[in-house]
Amino acid sequence: MLNFQSPLFLFLLILVPLIVYYYKNYSDKIEGTVLFSSEHFFTSNVRTSGEYKNKILKVIEIVILVLIIIAIARPQKIDELVESKVEIIDILLVLDISSSMLADDFPPNRLEVVKKAAKEFIRSREGDRLGIVVFAGQSFIQCPLTTDINVLIKLVDEIGVAGKDYDGTAIGMAIANATNRLRDSESKSKTMILLSDGSNNSGKIDPRTASKLASEFGVKIYTIAAGTNNSVSRIPGRGLIRNEIDIETLKMISKETGGKFFRAIDKNALSEIYEEISMLERSEIDIKSFSKYHELFRWFLLPALILSLIYLFFKRYFFKVAT
Repeated sequence: MLNFQSPLFLFLLILVPLIVYYYKNYSDKIEGTVLFSSEHFFTSNVRTSGEYKNKILKVIEIVILVLIIIAIARPQKIDELVESKVEIIDILLVLDISSSMLADDFPPNRLEVVKKAAKEFIRSREGDRLGIVVFAGQSFIQCPLTTDINVLIKLVDEIGVAGKDYDGTAIGMAIANATNRLRDSESKSKTMILLSDGSNNSGKIDPRTASKLASEFGVKIYTIAAGTNNSVSRIPGRGLIRNEIDIETLKMISKETGGKFFRAIDKNALSEIYEEISMLERSEIDIKSFSKYHELFRWFLLPALILSLIYLFFKRYFFKVAT
């Protein structure tokens, strides 16, 4: 970026066209001349040569003037130095994969809708570290904390419901496992998004104890209760199941850790919830801007000095014009 420290001096450039006009129309009448009775005493080559020499000197004078005017206006090159500091947030998605997640009240089923919403959320968090924990009767790490969005998306696609041997809903154990993954994080913001469609019925650690543990390590938990308000839902090929979403427990978890509880009764609401959480967990950007100035007047003053020396040399020794 180019800037002038004293831009008012640039108005002196208005003198340039005035000087050119003066040279063209009046200089011959005012400058010292030697009179001859007739120009026929000189050949056309002599006359043309004299005119060229005079024009060259006039052009050099004007260029020198322009360079000096620009130099005293103090041109500067400005380099903008911007420092930005972004605080990375560590986020773990804790997803229920119990057999009830096959219910079709969120078509085609709850799990597929949850996976789609989770992938949209992951794509919106570029730069943050995200991981995935899945749970049913036990909890498993699907993906440790990473900034590789493509890996996360691929691993979300691979999530399926738990087999019969691991079925159940161990919310407390899922929180404890996720907290263990986050407790050594150096990030100032450690977040867990826990989604479930059932109530805690498995595991050795109850949700309240796990929530207090998470709170001690500075982990904030957003909880999502997924499922319609109907008392029963249908799993294709298995028949009807009772909806046993423990809303009070999920509310307690979010309150204990300073998070927020959400209720998702359809797939659109679920997407909106993830979007709201994404807005709540935006990192602040600290930007500092510095300007570095480089003086450029020398690049105009030095050529003006060189041209002045050339001008004097040409005028005195080459063109032999008397001063």
